[in-house]
Amino acid sequence: MSAAALAAVPVLLPADPAAAAEELPGFPAGVGLYRSAYRNWVGEITADGLWACAPTDADQVVEVVNWAWRHGWRVRARGSSHGWSPLTITEGTASDAPVLLVDTASHLTGLSLDSVSAVRAGTGVTLEALLTYLEGHGLGVTAAPAPGDLTLGGALAIDAHGTAVPAAGEQRLPGQTYGSLSNRILSLTAVVWDEGSGAYALREFDRTEADSAALLTHLGRAFVTEVVLRVGANSNLRCVSRVDIPAAELFAAPGGDGRTFASFLEESGRVEAIWFAYTEFPWLKVWSVAPTRPLTSRRVTSPYNYPFSDNVPALVADLAGRMVSDAAWYLAPVLGNAQLDVATVGLTATLSADIWGPSKNTLLYIRPTTLRVTANGYAVLTSRDQVQQVVSEFTDFYRERLAAYTARGRFPVNGTVEIRVTGLDDPGEAGVAGARAPLLSALRPDAARPERDTAVWLDILTLPGTPYAEAFLREIEQFLFEGYDGTRVEWSKGWAYTDDAVWEDEEVLGTTIPGSFGEAVWGQASGVLDRLDPHRVFGNAFLDRLFR
Repeated sequence: MSAAALAAVPVLLPADPAAAAEELPGFPAGVGLYRSAYRNWVGEITADGLWACAPTDADQVVEVVNWAWRHGWRVRARGSSHGWSPLTITEGTASDAPVLLVDTASHLTGLSLDSVSAVRAGTGVTLEALLTYLEGHGLGVTAAPAPGDLTLGGALAIDAHGTAVPAAGEQRLPGQTYGSLSNRILSLTAVVWDEGSGAYALREFDRTEADSAALLTHLGRAFVTEVVLRVGANSNLRCVSRVDIPAAELFAAPGGDGRTFASFLEESGRVEAIWFAYTEFPWLKVWSVAPTRPLTSRRVTSPYNYPFSDNVPALVADLAGRMVSDAAWYLAPVLGNAQLDVATVGLTATLSADIWGPSKNTLLYIRPTTLRVTANGYAVLTSRDQVQQVVSEFTDFYRERLAAYTARGRFPVNGTVEIRVTGLDDPGEAGVAGARAPLLSALRPDAARPERDTAVWLDILTLPGTPYAEAFLREIEQFLFEGYDGTRVEWSKGWAYTDDAVWEDEEVLGTTIPGSFGEAVWGQASGVLDRLDPHRVFGNAFLDRLFR
């Protein structure tokens, strides 16, 4: 298995006009059709030969959706397919299934300033393109996901986030938020059922409308074509990486005076720990607002400043290949240490241990050429002063369970643990009186627990097909759900584990997840999405199970 194989991309096949006319009778004439494979980020969910199209504008999207409704087809918006969970396509979707992929990334990419603090963007635009455009106008965001290839629509559908809370003494800047990207939405345009015309139509929703709350994070149960986002003045960020603090110190129980995760959070507000399996020294990244370049920092004028991570080194690729092709899973400790060695040497060799520049250039750091691994994901809502406690307890449990598996000759994890911290989706940060909080964002505040003002994001990554991974990750999941009643799933990643599968635990799907938002909130969101799409054109078999 090569790095290239790990980064497979969909294959597009021109449609035979005769076959298209026979299989999709009456399809809108102005919208080009083609056959396309679907591959999610890690290649665990695939489908071959699905019909796909690329509407040139939102009006063509409406034509396509109405055709699908009238012919009993389902529509799945596709951006970059950079996700893990079956929110777009479910595994086993046959090539002759009545499922139409609608490509947003080809044409729904418009960008314009709506005001000095708002940008209007098509949902097919990538985060890199969006942030580059903003930077050119002196604008930016507080935090963003690391991959620049994500489409905006995909990011908003699953409340994508970065890592940021206010540092000690830091005041939130106008137009900025410490929550998810969904919390920036001022208005959105979606394709919804129009009772008056008896068809689907475009409708713009203001952030103050009750129905907008369900669309701000819709999980693929809607089709949004355009959004207006609140933004603010851009900041220059310094990002310092270090690999000299042992996990025992960084993740120690609270109360000591060591170099703890929480101490860096207090100092800078923007922290990420990347802990390679079977190693003792995490890769700690600390961002801080720095209007002028610190003396020791290297100025960066473009993103993706860790080439040793974005381009899989031969040693790492060879080890990963042996593990997958030869079932040599016992090499997990070797792989973990090799990745740490590569990061340690690479930070020095590329002068990237201390970088500075406009926010985009330090926030975006993952390319599609990186090693592709599967991931689980959870947000633990807690109070700011409990972050170190959550991190310490989680890492202690992870370390203990990994050691127990290893003692039995089992190696369920060969990737990293990744830890980030954000604020919640405070609608007041949108700067609009009466703004609604996203109903289904993991960062939705809990009115009954106002002290919970912070989310700790916890992810564990491992190569696809790793034996015992599901059983191990189920134990992690149960630990979080049972130990922290503020736990919610990270929609784009893995959750609802059984001992041998993911997204299959019926209790988690049917009870735990709705309960994590509150039955009333979950019911409200489900009801709105069903009313706006009563024919469930925007859905699939998995979403039908999730929204029963």
